[in-house]
Amino acid sequence: MQRWQIWLPSLQRRLALPQTSLQLCILGMLGGLAAAILIILFRLAIIGLQLFFLERTDDFSTVTADIRWLLPLCGAVLIGLIAWITGYKHYRLGIPFVIHRIKLKYGTMPTRNTLNQFFGGILALASGFSVGREGPSVHLGAYGASTIGKYLQLPYNSIRILAGCGIAAGISASFNTPLAAVIFVMEVVLREYRVHVFIPIMLSSVVGALVTQNVFGNANELALLNINPISGWHLPYLVLCGIVFGAIAFVFNKNMMRLIRLFKNWPLILRLALAGAVTAAVGYMIPHAMGAETGAIFYAVNAPNDVALLLTIFIGKMLLTLFALGLGVPGGVIGPVFGIGIVLGTLLAIIPSAVMGDNSIAGTYAVLGMAGLMAATMHAPLAALVAVMELAHNPGIIIPAMLVITTAYITGVQFFNNKSIFLLQLDFLQMPYKLSPADDVLQKVGVLALLDNQYQLLDTPDEQHVQQALDKLEPPQQLLVKRQSETGFEYLLASYDVQLSMTGASAVQYLPLQGVNHQATMAEVFAILEDKREGAVYVFREQDPAQLIGIIRWDQVRSLLVKQNNLL
Repeated sequence: MQRWQIWLPSLQRRLALPQTSLQLCILGMLGGLAAAILIILFRLAIIGLQLFFLERTDDFSTVTADIRWLLPLCGAVLIGLIAWITGYKHYRLGIPFVIHRIKLKYGTMPTRNTLNQFFGGILALASGFSVGREGPSVHLGAYGASTIGKYLQLPYNSIRILAGCGIAAGISASFNTPLAAVIFVMEVVLREYRVHVFIPIMLSSVVGALVTQNVFGNANELALLNINPISGWHLPYLVLCGIVFGAIAFVFNKNMMRLIRLFKNWPLILRLALAGAVTAAVGYMIPHAMGAETGAIFYAVNAPNDVALLLTIFIGKMLLTLFALGLGVPGGVIGPVFGIGIVLGTLLAIIPSAVMGDNSIAGTYAVLGMAGLMAATMHAPLAALVAVMELAHNPGIIIPAMLVITTAYITGVQFFNNKSIFLLQLDFLQMPYKLSPADDVLQKVGVLALLDNQYQLLDTPDEQHVQQALDKLEPPQQLLVKRQSETGFEYLLASYDVQLSMTGASAVQYLPLQGVNHQATMAEVFAILEDKREGAVYVFREQDPAQLIGIIRWDQVRSLLVKQNNLL
């Protein structure tokens, strides 16, 4: 037996506990490394394909119109082909699907779905669709990190944390924003703040950033923007800007959902074809609006006073993003929202620039536009603030950003009843993402953490032997009986029944036990026992289902719920 197989059970039991551990931190960093490698391959493939026909990555104005309109049409066909090869049922896209898997499947990602994301995302970004690379990156990160957990057969509660580690590394590798990536995972994906989760995710994000920096350098797209401090008289105007960002976020979310509903019954290939046709038509006239956020940033920097160009890019990018994501093109929403927000912020900077007589604040307003739109669109105000701080490298942006973000968020929520674009999609697609208070507590504890070995096991005994064993049993010991059944074998919990003994019938009652994998959490145990609120389940290892390694009693479930949140 290999050495790692000897210490693996100890590792599994350790990680079943919801507490900070060196082992989980190391695994989180390994997950971050796996995620970073996948994202590096993803980004290199996009860059390699784009440089075949573009002079500068993500700038589709550098290619001739004859080629430019063909690119999205060809991309749509190839994306549809990949979806057909991998199976249409595995065509689940974007961060909403990842949130669903985190909540209901402990972050495990289907392989075919990941292949769709990898190759489909490459084709979408290389052919000019207005989507972000972070959507596939989140999938790839969650897949890479959770695969390590699945290989080691770790408890599902720790696999969930590893998936969060991979997501953080994926976002960090995409935007070079390690801290914002951590906050985004905690604020949007996991929707919780716990130290034992926060620490490994933070380390994973660091690994993702460091590895990708060694390949792509330490620069980011916002380095092109000249961010200057702004005086106090700008603050009232920033409030008005925040209101505009909140309203635009509502328009964006509303129309995306409208498109999703309108074309939900169309076959996938027709939706992709329509997305390709719209991108080809708009891109033919407005090439600056194609691609991810980088192209929009370039033109915001080089033409901050060109109202006609910026307004054209803004409208074109809104249309292209809505149709691409609304019709199911693989990609993320964060990148396009960054681009739209930067262009919109640059447009709003024209008024104070005219008052001041120079445009030195255009870059500052561009960054504020990105932050405000991100906060209101995705309901991620803290992640938006941290992203601005990391990308701007300027502490003077913090107070203006806080003002814009809060105004945009409140405007969207209170005056427009706007919800997160991710939750809107989840609700429409009927993909559950909410847990009951009990499940929320119990999912964080693996069954190995509470494994009970106080039992006696009898293999196919007769009634006399069972009664003799019960007579000698000392509480809190339990008596288990293994018997042959139609499916092979079954475990029964044997105990005396006073009511039966008074009637003269057999005094022994048998309660059939269901089994759970050693990777299961207490949530699975609760789902089995909650109706009767008594009894127990047995725990087995996947490689040997017939071998019982312990039991979990109902009173252990009840005690955990009472201890944690007084839920019973």
